[in-house]
Amino acid sequence: MDLNADLGEGFGIWRLGDDEALLDLVTSANVACGFHGGDPSTMRRVCAGAAERGVAVGAQVGYRDLAGFGRRHIAYAFTELRDEVTYQLGALDAFCRLFRTRVRYLKPHGALYHAAAVDESQAAALVAAISGYDHELPVLCAPGSTLAQLAMGAGLRVVAEGFADRGYLPNGALVPRTALGALVTDPEEVADRAVRMATERTVVAVDGTVIPCMVDSICLHGDTPGAVASAEMVRAALIDAGITPKPFA
Repeated sequence: MDLNADLGEGFGIWRLGDDEALLDLVTSANVACGFHGGDPSTMRRVCAGAAERGVAVGAQVGYRDLAGFGRRHIAYAFTELRDEVTYQLGALDAFCRLFRTRVRYLKPHGALYHAAAVDESQAAALVAAISGYDHELPVLCAPGSTLAQLAMGAGLRVVAEGFADRGYLPNGALVPRTALGALVTDPEEVADRAVRMATERTVVAVDGTVIPCMVDSICLHGDTPGAVASAEMVRAALIDAGITPKPFA
């Protein structure tokens, strides 16, 4: 099972999360590419740390919205979003090459992640950017989403993602961040949920409903309170359950 985390989301003198500690625990790093978070020096630092540890680097592409951390929906023209995603891919890949590695997958961030799950135009823009840049790049996204369907239709590899530290609605969607139950912050509960996703392929929704969760990668948000403690417990719990943390890319 792959463990991924959103890293490199600070910029300038502002820091978010403990990138170095999480790089010791995860198998894939979703690195911000400077639009919703991150900057050139941060990208270089995280790519260097990932290469040193053998962690796969993925481009976490987002809306051009530093002030809103990429969590505000933006209505893009297809071509503009396609080109901005291509720009982000190229920028991160340049830093990867400095350390003899490369971008190994793409994951949309925040509002773009949720928009691409249902919006055909924005999902198609992501698919077009990946197909044009490197058709071998996998797409890390929500299973059954519009993005997943379009990517598979274009011949791209789709990797289904689950969230051990986020609440789920009974329909399989994530609880909105503004609602009660959006975040799961207790490390033991996060670890239990991760093991359940990996072994039983299910997750318990906020109303107690057990729903399918067929995923190949589990996300741990770097900005969630107690992120490092949760990641430590998740990794240990998976190993105890006989599951080897391993990058999908």
